[in-house]
Order: sequence, then structure tokens, then C-alpha cells
Amino acid sequence: MDYKALAQRILDLVGGPDNVESFTNCMTRLRLNLVTPQSADVEAIKGLDGVLGVVEGKQLQVVVGPGHAERLRAAFGEVLGNSGTASVVDEKATVEDTATATGSSVSRHAASGGVEPLPEGDADLAKRTRDKVRSKQTSPVQAMFRHVGNIFVPVIPGFIACGLVTAICGIWKMIDPAVANDGWFLVLAGLGGIVVASLNLIVGHNTAKEFGGSPILGFIAGGVPYMPALAGVAASDKAAAVPLTIPVFGELKPGLGGVIGVMITAWLFTVIEKQLRKVIPAAIELFLVPALTLLIGAAASIFIIMPVSSLLMKGLTWLLVDFALAKGGTIGGFILATFFLPMVMLGIHQGLTPIHAQLIANHGFTELLPILAMAGAGQVGMAIAILLKTKNPRLRSVIKSALPIGILGIGEPLVYGVSLPLLYPFLTACLGGGFGGAFVAWGMQHSEIFGSQALGLSGLLMAPVISAGKWGWYLGGWLISVIMGCLLTYLFGFKESMADRIMD
Repeated sequence: MDYKALAQRILDLVGGPDNVESFTNCMTRLRLNLVTPQSADVEAIKGLDGVLGVVEGKQLQVVVGPGHAERLRAAFGEVLGNSGTASVVDEKATVEDTATATGSSVSRHAASGGVEPLPEGDADLAKRTRDKVRSKQTSPVQAMFRHVGNIFVPVIPGFIACGLVTAICGIWKMIDPAVANDGWFLVLAGLGGIVVASLNLIVGHNTAKEFGGSPILGFIAGGVPYMPALAGVAASDKAAAVPLTIPVFGELKPGLGGVIGVMITAWLFTVIEKQLRKVIPAAIELFLVPALTLLIGAAASIFIIMPVSSLLMKGLTWLLVDFALAKGGTIGGFILATFFLPMVMLGIHQGLTPIHAQLIANHGFTELLPILAMAGAGQVGMAIAILLKTKNPRLRSVIKSALPIGILGIGEPLVYGVSLPLLYPFLTACLGGGFGGAFVAWGMQHSEIFGSQALGLSGLLMAPVISAGKWGWYLGGWLISVIMGCLLTYLFGFKESMADRIMD
């Protein structure tokens, strides 16, 4: 793809440099904030080579697919004379743009997977269904979860890269246990641990950026809860360490509160910074604002945010891991996998991302993600059942376009283009995923505990990053989800008369 030529054509068709207020990219799209959006020639942009689709709205989104979006954004900056930014600035650019159990955010992304894009009418139906669902996600809590998604989306490529490297190390070690002492093996293992080791700093930086603060102060805010000095201070005789304690909450230690504490700390830094800039004269702002932000924010973090967020993190981890999985077992796995997509519909699934990230930081993997990923496998089974049963050419075309990337873990075209508009297949697909979730949870009880070593992967693509060599349990659960989603949909979830809804 000639990114510079494509960028120039897009720039011309949106009205030239004077009509571009700002631009950015997410995983799959070039996102343009235009002064007058109606000036853009959307139909002409859709016809450009390399463009998979265009999403209109407050922000014009040019879909080019994973890998291309970043390069097109850089080329667009060159032709515009502005380097732009790769950060996600639109609140819809959340985890929906990554290969999770719900997958890609535009049905036409199927083209990037080597299959034909959805017919225009079907893509429009998927978009209307998706927009209808998201139009209901307007509560303050849902807005907060969208912010959380925006903070973690830029980190996901790093999680994938380091997770795959860690998986390679795990396979290498299984083949040759003695390699654990090899210097080059240790270097490779070190590469795999970079994101986890620096996660607090990255999250702090992204949080400040998301809420309009100085990214470098957010970076520093991410380091405050993880200061080694919090483990204790030297005693007067220099012979021992005296632990730092807070009444009621007890002893302080680095990392107390995890990434939730980091996000809250970095958010507070942005609030303090903005308030200080309102009252401190410009002549001394450079000196006082950063220093006072650090001192005030750090004090609040150490004495309030870290202890409280620690309780919150412990509560969430207990509920989802200790109670739902450890105590709930197969039933807990069934419930988690069954209700994951309804959580997506409510816009609250992004609240799980910090939990996944913290679990990976704590012990190298998240045991929740393989179970939740079964929801996408249930959608695959649902699609196969309808494909076997329906004679409707439009519906068959939609499924054939969306199914291949659904198998790889990009499931949103199946959700918004097929199951949700038909409704009953959505329910049977969720139940089918529940059976796979129950199997994976059962496997965790009857073998060494395992999980995903990376965020952002789902479907068959998650298998290589399953820890402890337990990918067989994951693939078994995925296959069960597909079979049960297919069986339940074939028997109870679909009638041929439902196919007419795809024509709406």
C-alpha cells in the first residue's frame, strides 16, 4: 500500500488541511476530527484502494485494518505537515478495536482477514445494531469504563508482543529444562517481561493523557505507588528497616492497590495540575505546578488512594477469581462465559481490563480471559448452525464473510451482523460459550492453574499464549463452545423466518 498517496487522496477528499482539526489512529482506523464533517466526500473515500470502510459521525473514521492504521496516520501527518498522535482520543476507540472475544469494530474488517467485505446493506445493519446498543451506554459508570478502555488499548500491542515472546520461552523451557540458565534464554525472557515490569508507568502516562494532564506527570504518578522506599525506611541505628504503616489500613508496600491505584493517582495528578494552573502566575508556573502536583498528589496517593484501591482490587479479585472460579468451579466458569457478551452490550466489560492486567503482573497470566474468550467461540458455533440451516442468500453471505475472522477471535461482525439482530441466536450462542467456560474452569481445578499471558488475543490466536503448556484445555473448551453454540442454535435458536430481519 502506498500510504502517502492514500493519505494525500484522503486529505483532498475531506476538504484539505484547513478542514482537519485533529487526527489520530486506533488499531484499525484513521480517525479525523473535521471542522465541517459534511464537506468530506465519504463515498469517494470508500472507493479508494486500501480503504475497507468509512464510519461517519462526530469523527470521520477511515477503516484500513490492523497494521495499516498506524502507517497511514504517520503518512497523513507527513502530507498534512503535522506528526499527529497515535493515542486514542475518541471514547468509542476502546477495546472494541482489538482482537478480543467481541472483536473488530466494523463488519467490513472482514476484508483484512482475506475474505470478501460484507455487502453494504449488511454492514449498515450491523452498524445500526451496534449504534443502537451503544446509544444506551451513556451512564457515568459506562463512561468511566470507556475511559479505562482508552487507557489500556494502546498497551495491548505490547501485551501481545511480550506475551508471544513469553510463550516462546515457555515452549523452549518445556523442550529443554536446562535452558533456564542459558544467557540468551534469560535475555528473551527479559524481553517478554518488559510490559509487565513497566505497566504502572505506562498506565500512569496513558491516564494523564486520557484526562488532559501532562503525560510526564502521569508517568511519575505511575511510579509513586511502586516506590521501593514504601517497603520501609531506615531506622535511626541504620541496622534495620521500619515499615511504614497507616492507621486502620496497616503496612504500606510497593504496588499496593495495583493498576487501579495507579489510574486513580494519575487522574488525581491531572486534577491537581489543572487547578494549580488556574491560580499560579504564568511566570512561575513551570517551577511550581509540577512540583506541587507531585507533592500533593503523592501524599494523597500514599495515605488515601493506595490503601483504598487495595481494598477495591482485593474485592474484585476475590469476587471474580477466588469466589467465581475457585469456589464456583465449573458453575462459575459457565456463568462468567455466558454473561460476558451481555456485559459487552452494557458497556461494562472494559472494567475487567485492569483486573486482567493486574493478574498478569502478579503471576504472569490472567485465568479469567480464557474463560471469557469462550463467548466468542459460542458465536462461531451459532454462525455454523445458521449457515447449515438457512437458505437465505443474504444471511449466508454475511456469515461467510464474518465467520473466518470470528474463528480467529474477531467476533463483532458475527455479534452485530448476525446474532444480535436475530436475538434468539445471540442467547443460544451465549449459552454455548458457557459450556466451554465450564470446561476450562474444570480444567483449572483438575490440573495446574493456567491462563492467558497476553491481552488482546482471542479465538484460536489465544492458544499460543496459554501458560504452563495447557493450551489443550483451552482448545478443548473452545471446541465445546463451538459445538454447543451450534447445537443449541440449530435446535432452539433459529427459524428461517428470522432471516428476514437481516433484510431490514
